[in-house]
Amino acid sequence: MFAVSYPHIEKLPDHPARLQRLPRIRVAQIVMDYLAYGWSVEEMCRQHPYLRPAEAYAAMGYYFDYQAEIDGEIEQEWQQYQSDRLNTPRSPFYIRLKGKGLL
Repeated sequence: MFAVSYPHIEKLPDHPARLQRLPRIRVAQIVMDYLAYGWSVEEMCRQHPYLRPAEAYAAMGYYFDYQAEIDGEIEQEWQQYQSDRLNTPRSPFYIRLKGKGLL
């Protein structure tokens, strides 16, 4: 079996896969644009000018090889968002607008 290398991608044990040049950008974030909007790599690079085509292609290649891992990461993030949304009180601004029928 051959080992596959993903240039531009860094994957440390027990951490999400990330871009080497921009370690705050996770592969899952790039994949979410693909899943949510159906964007091609070229469109992702137009929407995010800091993203290089080679990085986006590497991220998508990683995703298709490790789809279950990335899908699990996205699902976990979605569950965390839902939990936070339900357990966080609404801002006074939101409550005021809702009371005036503006929302």
